[in-house]
Amino acid sequence: MGQLRIVIETPEPVRLRDYLRRRTGVSARLLTQLKQSPEGILCNGVPWRTVDLVRAGDVVVLTMPEGRGLEPNPALRVPAVLETAHYIVYDKPTGMPVHPSAKHRRDTLGNYFAACMPTHTFRAVNRLDRDTSGLCMIAKDAYTAGALQGKLDKRYYAVLCGRLTRDGTISAPIARAEASIITRCVREDGQPAVTHYRVLGCSPDYTAVEIRLETGRTHQIRVHFAHLGYPLAGDDLYGGSCRDIDRQALHCGRLFWRDPVTGQPCSAVSPWRREMQQLVPQVQLDWRNLNEEDCEF
Repeated sequence: MGQLRIVIETPEPVRLRDYLRRRTGVSARLLTQLKQSPEGILCNGVPWRTVDLVRAGDVVVLTMPEGRGLEPNPALRVPAVLETAHYIVYDKPTGMPVHPSAKHRRDTLGNYFAACMPTHTFRAVNRLDRDTSGLCMIAKDAYTAGALQGKLDKRYYAVLCGRLTRDGTISAPIARAEASIITRCVREDGQPAVTHYRVLGCSPDYTAVEIRLETGRTHQIRVHFAHLGYPLAGDDLYGGSCRDIDRQALHCGRLFWRDPVTGQPCSAVSPWRREMQQLVPQVQLDWRNLNEEDCEF
């Protein structure tokens, strides 16, 4: 089971429930789950109620409820880029879904996580399409999952068909295409969606871009660039050419966030895959110092 250690900082005594809700973001649902365990909440080593008072310097330990739910598959291999007591960042390969589905029951990141950490529940903080490679963070407990949800600042890297020469922003609403449960399209009645991009360089047939999203709609990057007239290379669902690559050329290469326990800024990096680099060999990126100044965590 995961644990969260909190040192109380308050000028006056306060109910533990109020402190946790206001200062740490623990949800009412999680508090209810913690109360159901005899040692779910400890204050200075003693079981504590959420209505009891806490004072400056008290040490509160929350033991997160956990449970299994996915079939473990130890035959899978996914490299970990960074790991703490509360989360782990994987470098997901292309072709691997994050969550199991009817067609993918044992070959997902969730199945691998279940094999590595059988006592933890699989909680993906960010999600990637099956054929999108790169960084995916998994929280080890409910508190961390809630604290980091929507708080990751991500950088995607894509290779587009055609030569795009200017940086820009795509602001176009996205909706589900009619008669399809998968395909999305730009449509006036869709949900607002905003994509910022920076051109990194071009080859005769392709353009490499760095992308930051303001919103997180399904297939947003793929739909927006297809709408602009520059579909992702290898993305045949949205009109991209598969001549030189057999999967969508999209990679989550950078993550920025603040650690929910320490408050310290953190980052992780994953250089894009060789098959993407080969499409734009003129673009050589320094992945160690890539847009560090632009992070918005």
